[in-house]
Amino acid sequence: MRVDVVSIFPGYLAALDLSLVGKARQSGLLDLRVHDLRDWTTDRHRTVDDTPFGGGAGMVMRPDVWGTALDSILSAAPDDAAVAPGGEPAPGGAHLIVPTPSGEVFTQRHAEALATEDHLVVACGRYEGIDARVAEHYRAAGVAVSELSIGDYVLNGGEVAALVMIEAVARLIPGMVGNPASLVEESHGAAGLLEYPVYTKPPAWAGLEIPEVLLSGHHARIERWRRDRALERTAERRPDMVAALDVTALDKHDLAQLRELGWVVEDGRLVRR
Repeated sequence: MRVDVVSIFPGYLAALDLSLVGKARQSGLLDLRVHDLRDWTTDRHRTVDDTPFGGGAGMVMRPDVWGTALDSILSAAPDDAAVAPGGEPAPGGAHLIVPTPSGEVFTQRHAEALATEDHLVVACGRYEGIDARVAEHYRAAGVAVSELSIGDYVLNGGEVAALVMIEAVARLIPGMVGNPASLVEESHGAAGLLEYPVYTKPPAWAGLEIPEVLLSGHHARIERWRRDRALERTAERRPDMVAALDVTALDKHDLAQLRELGWVVEDGRLVRR
């Protein structure tokens, strides 16, 4: 996978050299490039923003600068993104990601879908955001564009959100995580639950001991205990996720556990009593 990130603060993305993402870059598993948007400006002040039409506070990032930058990145990656005759970006190539608090909420499902792409371009906005015509232009040109938010709050810029999204996506690339089994039962996976509590040595710490079942060696009992704790934790912390569970995918033990937690099946879906 190739990932291009464009920002006016490229140093902000230095964290991408660390941990598993950094190792993937070094090994060639991930071709990740960070660009300074100001490299595509043409005035001596390297201006990337201007006042908003219609008035109001703040500044808006200019579409002409972003357009020059994105056209350059899309047309310079023939191995990763389709390019039409004349150097224009063609449909079916890169996927443009625009982190923005006004976007669709980014979830694990988005991460899974994006992990199958060959080329992602992340446009990190600042100030009041990027001129809306940028996303409109590239959609009209046939480029996949996703405006995504990492939560219901506002940051100073898109860099933090870019770090979050890139790590969430990159860890799903085959070969990224040493033990792929560790991706199976984690929170927000296919089961639709939060992950169960986890423990390690020492078995007793600060007057607290780990659950006895985890020392039993009885794999079926351990699996059931973990499943029950996942259901319990999800019901307590994210009832919206319990309500969204597919009832047909739950066994009788799941349903019994959920009944104890106050959830029953009505008209084919889970509801709280």
